[in-house]
Amino acid sequence: MSTDQAPTDPEETGPLETFRQFFALERDVLVVSLAMFAFSLGFQMTSRFLPEYMVALGASGFVVGLFGTFGNVISALYPYPGGAISDRIGSRYALTVFGLISTVGFAVWLVAPNVGAVTVAGVTIEPWIWVFVGLVLAQAWKSFGLGATFAVVKQATDPSRLAAGFASTETFRRTAFLIGPVLAAVLIGLHPAFTVSFRYVLAVAVVFGVVGTLAQHVLYDASGDTVGGGRFEGVAQIRNDLREMPAPLRPLLIGDTLVRFANGMVYVFFVLVVTRIFSVGLETTVAVGGFSYAVDLSPQAFFGYLLGVEMVVALITMVPAAKLAERVGLKPVVALGFLVYGVFPVVLVFGPELLSPVVSTQAALVLSFAFSGLRFAGLPSHKALIVGPAERGAGGRVTGTYYLLRNTIVIPSAAIGGYLWDFVSPEVAFTVAAVIGIAGTGYFLVFGEEFEAYA
Repeated sequence: MSTDQAPTDPEETGPLETFRQFFALERDVLVVSLAMFAFSLGFQMTSRFLPEYMVALGASGFVVGLFGTFGNVISALYPYPGGAISDRIGSRYALTVFGLISTVGFAVWLVAPNVGAVTVAGVTIEPWIWVFVGLVLAQAWKSFGLGATFAVVKQATDPSRLAAGFASTETFRRTAFLIGPVLAAVLIGLHPAFTVSFRYVLAVAVVFGVVGTLAQHVLYDASGDTVGGGRFEGVAQIRNDLREMPAPLRPLLIGDTLVRFANGMVYVFFVLVVTRIFSVGLETTVAVGGFSYAVDLSPQAFFGYLLGVEMVVALITMVPAAKLAERVGLKPVVALGFLVYGVFPVVLVFGPELLSPVVSTQAALVLSFAFSGLRFAGLPSHKALIVGPAERGAGGRVTGTYYLLRNTIVIPSAAIGGYLWDFVSPEVAFTVAAVIGIAGTGYFLVFGEEFEAYA
């Protein structure tokens, strides 16, 4: 892929400017961005609802936790081989292969209920096992370009405005995170049986996957690709990258890992808190232009709109938070995001009951997810703090190393959360997660270092 495009004007990094500049991008970057948008839509439409889908197919809470841990394994292991494959066969074919595999993953989720229980050698394979199989496939496209994205932003942005640069790219990407769950909520509302309505969502995700795969294969110009280079040197290379990680990243990595471990314990259960613990939808009448419309949302559909509220807050706050970081530094803004990550589990589980004398459960959940959206306010500053200390030209390797180590340690988190959810209580699982998350935030506040360009 060509990298000859001019750096972005550092003064033009607002969200509206992001969309204006998007259509002026170099063709290959535009194609990849559109494909990223399509696959992000497909994945965000489906992934947050999969725990509810699994429970509907007969899975227990502990199995849902194992599913979350399985996803952590994939997130930790995919980026390295994904990059190696891309270097070996070229970006165009890598994108096409990854896109095709992801689309097949959506299709596996779609047909899972039709397979039913299958007995092999006396062992019964339940339908929810196909959700695990589908995840192996569906996350393939996400393995492409994590480190490259960081490196491109670092190279195109003034060091003192890294947070603003990441805020612009995140604003565009997170728009798919907003549209996906809301579109899913609309589709889920079309049928009272979740196992039926969610398959409408999966069918649309398959369509997005097909369109994204075809578009990137046909439109991508492969003439600039290098094929066969970038040989992976094995575990020794990973060890060397870990040793050479910039020292300022280590306290950030420790705090971030604790926060993400805490989030990983309960993340897959957010949908079950809404649909199983509180079991609330939304039934009301909306008056618009003299006409009244009845709104009757199932708990599953209501959860989709709650995710929309979360992402609206994220989109509104990311750019102002990045601007604030230029005045107060990256560290305080990152710490704010960590703190929201840390306390959200107890806010979600206990907040509606505590607020019940004042507001309804539905309103309390809306407020809770709006609060959760603030965790994304620190995300651009967090990314800037990761890649900022890296030497020029090493941003991708530093980012890949950081995420490999963090995601590997986080692997067992969901299984631990699932065990507490199933065999102790959801409240204990969410409280333990909050304690770990707050501890990680405190560690970062005490030992974390500021990026010198923001000091």
